[in-house]
Amino acid sequence: MSEKPILVTGATGKSGRRVVSQLRAKGLRVRAAARSGEHVFDWTERGTWDAALEGVQSVYIVQLDGTRLVRPFIERAVAHGVRRVVLASGRGIDDPHYVKDRDGVLDGIVDSEAAVRESGLEWTISRPGWFAQNFSEGFFADAIRAGELRLPGGDGAASFVDAEDIAAVVVAALTEERHAGQIYELSGPRAVGLAEAVAVISEVAGRDIRYVPLSVEEYVAELVGEGVAVTDAEAFADVIEPLREGRDAYVSDGVDRALGRPGRSFAEFARSVGGGGG
Repeated sequence: MSEKPILVTGATGKSGRRVVSQLRAKGLRVRAAARSGEHVFDWTERGTWDAALEGVQSVYIVQLDGTRLVRPFIERAVAHGVRRVVLASGRGIDDPHYVKDRDGVLDGIVDSEAAVRESGLEWTISRPGWFAQNFSEGFFADAIRAGELRLPGGDGAASFVDAEDIAAVVVAALTEERHAGQIYELSGPRAVGLAEAVAVISEVAGRDIRYVPLSVEEYVAELVGEGVAVTDAEAFADVIEPLREGRDAYVSDGVDRALGRPGRSFAEFARSVGGGGG
């Protein structure tokens, strides 16, 4: 399968760019597709799909939230002779009460998983929990750089998973037959509370960073005061709810099953990036 390029959608995202890097490190041909660059791919522009899929045998699918485009994309992939797909999904997809789904995002992901399983292709589904990289390049990064993470997270904890491990699982699934038909729930080796996570980052970075727990009402009010729309502020609070309620604290065995080793710890992640947001 390595003679033909591997298509990576979302190639500039947190998992996608790491998948591209790890595949290239193995000497494999990669078609890194994004909305701009050498290989243009846009979920909302179906005219870009065929060129991206031409001559490809394996595909990593990073779907566009709030859409149901994976099913028609899979149909095009089958028509182009693709044999293997790996879908980026997420934790809690099987639980309708896991997180409030105001915009039908979870329903779309459920449909995407069904489309992959029903495709007749070799398929693997990656279901990562909270990315450790949210502290260094995502949701929490600006607050970490500013020295104060203010969230309605209470004493909740999450088994944060390193995006490098997510990518390693995806690469294995794209290049090895034994992962066909597998759903990998991905997490770090243990749950870490927000206060502990911030303390670890603070120690590694060598500067004072603190976690300030807020009520949902306080959090929404602060965001609205910064100019965020009320509906968006409430949606951000919804995202934190599973963490606050401990729904993200459980440890999954997906990294170990796929790679034969445990996932990287949060402390290892923090050291690798020099203390999260720096």
